[in-house]
Amino acid sequence: MFKIENISKKFDNGVEPIHDLNAVIHKGDVISLIGPSGTGKSTLLRCLNMLDPPTSGDIYYKGEKITEKGYDLTRLRKHVGMVFQSFNLFNHLTSIENIMMPQVRLLQRSRHEAYEKGMELLSQVGLADRALQYPSQLSGGQKQRVAIARAMAMDPEVLLLDEPTSALDPTMVDEVNEVIRQLASSGMTILIVTHDMAFARDISNRVFFMDEGVVYEEGTSEEIFENPKKARTIQFIKKLFVLEEDITKRDYDFSGLTKKIYELMIQMKSFGNIWSNAILLLDELIQNVLFHLLKDPFNIHLRVECKKNSVVLNVMYDGEPLDLVEKLRKEANKPINLEDTDDWMVLPARVICGYTREMTYMQQEENLRNCLRIVVEENAGRKS
Repeated sequence: MFKIENISKKFDNGVEPIHDLNAVIHKGDVISLIGPSGTGKSTLLRCLNMLDPPTSGDIYYKGEKITEKGYDLTRLRKHVGMVFQSFNLFNHLTSIENIMMPQVRLLQRSRHEAYEKGMELLSQVGLADRALQYPSQLSGGQKQRVAIARAMAMDPEVLLLDEPTSALDPTMVDEVNEVIRQLASSGMTILIVTHDMAFARDISNRVFFMDEGVVYEEGTSEEIFENPKKARTIQFIKKLFVLEEDITKRDYDFSGLTKKIYELMIQMKSFGNIWSNAILLLDELIQNVLFHLLKDPFNIHLRVECKKNSVVLNVMYDGEPLDLVEKLRKEANKPINLEDTDDWMVLPARVICGYTREMTYMQQEENLRNCLRIVVEENAGRKS
């Protein structure tokens, strides 16, 4: 639907967020634009509907050069809708009036037709009962759903969404994302700028990673989030789904670590057993095994990697070579004797092995650190 050829955008202050960018957008694509702030994601959307025409280069929509002088931009915007992060509703108009006005002005629909269309869309986004309320009477999530309904009232072929949930309270994000998810499943062509990586990974058939003013790397959702090829993409994705911590004292704030893992869980939009299993496993491994075996001073480096269907724990610790895999499995197979103080490791070992799908050990040659890699089990407690 869109063909973008060598576009650049330079503002009066000298900032050039887009430089010599090329891309092709096909009918039915759901494309998430991701990347660091200031890399031209929102600018690209505004170029596509000519709110900010590119300084140079050309954009074609369905074969027509929309960057050509004299092109009828009203005709373009009848087919390409846009939703902004700040809603952009008219405060003096009710919800239904916000949806009716562009239909009457741009599509020349009668007020009756515009009203019927508007009420239909408000029903679709779950806000039919808010039709006569003003924006000041709506929550942030409700305002954004009205904004989406207003864009959809124009019967667009393409919908551009510029960080539609960034201004919302976390409790309101899901209701807006659900509306977007429904639009995507209907076959609409959608481009969305988002910092919600779990949502981007879930909804997109293509992902544009933007950096250095261009689409630095593109691919399917799985290719970009699971197996990126280029250095900057790898670095960006790694930071999203990895948590690293150094534990150097026995009174370490484990509840703080739990909170960080929980925040990562929120980012991943994952609430399965695998997260609580990871926390319970770490509690046993660090506090009831490593703290018992390691002498002061010690350094435990924890790296939590979140993958599509798993959580991987990399635990590195100093000291003499200590293959915990062999030791834990051996202890887990012993009968429990609560009266034998030498069997202190049996219960922790059973818990750890029960929550583990895969466990491997190696010693790093460069610094002689012990490295334990654990893939956390989703359905734990059945193997001990």
